[in-house]
Amino acid sequence: MNLQKRKDREELDRRVPSMPWYVEKFINYKLPDLSPSSLLEYVRDYEIFFSYLMREGLTDAAKIGDIPIEALEKLHMDSIDGFRMHMASKADGPNTRTTISRKLSSLRSLFHYLSQIAEDENFYPLLKRNVMAKVSVKRTHKPKDTAAKLEGKLLQEEEIAEFIRYIHSDYAQDAATNKQALHAHELNHIRDACIVSLILNSGLRVSELVNLNVDDLDMKKKLLYVYRKGKNDDTFKTPVFFRQDAVGDLEAYLELRDLRYRAPRREKALFLAIANGKKEGSRMTKRAIQEMVIKYAKRFGKPYLSVHKLRHSFATDYYLRNDLYKTQEQLGHASPETTQIYAHLTDKTMEQAIDKPKTAAD
Repeated sequence: MNLQKRKDREELDRRVPSMPWYVEKFINYKLPDLSPSSLLEYVRDYEIFFSYLMREGLTDAAKIGDIPIEALEKLHMDSIDGFRMHMASKADGPNTRTTISRKLSSLRSLFHYLSQIAEDENFYPLLKRNVMAKVSVKRTHKPKDTAAKLEGKLLQEEEIAEFIRYIHSDYAQDAATNKQALHAHELNHIRDACIVSLILNSGLRVSELVNLNVDDLDMKKKLLYVYRKGKNDDTFKTPVFFRQDAVGDLEAYLELRDLRYRAPRREKALFLAIANGKKEGSRMTKRAIQEMVIKYAKRFGKPYLSVHKLRHSFATDYYLRNDLYKTQEQLGHASPETTQIYAHLTDKTMEQAIDKPKTAAD
């Protein structure tokens, strides 16, 4: 089990006992199919919903774990609409439409299980009336809308190589007056350029990158073996190809990994950092990688860049050279609908290509 999944499983095991018995039954039913990370999000959503029921007097229970299943059967549509309004107008910060839709979807999954799958000792459904069956959860972001938001915020063609080159050397010129930044760059620029190069030449998610071990790298075949997001099989790592362009950066980093980051023999992580006050390197965190990318992006003049937008940049470039299904496979998308973002992003390029004049070779 990878690092993040292990942490999420521990957190899930800690939270579930405080849930009502029927939620625990649902989580156990879903455990073989969904990752601990996904189930943990479910439980967090249920905590918010049950807290709302208690606050609004929709149950007499004094704590979440004591809310009876009968309280769910007595809910009216007004109660669900009230919860939706509560989410949209929270004083400490309203939830986005996407977040509200996800929470409602979590509730629909629970209610569906209780009313259609789970049975009591007499073979009757545990939940006799399912108010959530009346609630439609609309898709908040269509691929075309997502593509519109990303347009102009990704690295295009030659900018991919320029950004990697900037991390290698040009950043030092921009940070010349900042001794601390300059020192950090001198120590880490080969590692940082390698991380960015790997994302821009493979399309890895930051969670997949963080969990990489040295043994997951096959330089000869240009393959990485990663735990894909959403897959709950911890016995299998998915092979993901990376481009030749990343080979030089990986070789440069691997040459200095052990010496510069003082890697102990027990440390298997591919990408290391030495934390303040520590003498030995340990696995870089997701946050450290995200902040590192933002740091370089701001100096590069593209402050909107993030790790995920680097993944989008790769995907757009990859899609131009391949088809939808190869792109889906490379990125590890569960559905081709998600991959359609890149079809919309490349519309303009396709539009230009169709009227491109013939060359002598044609």
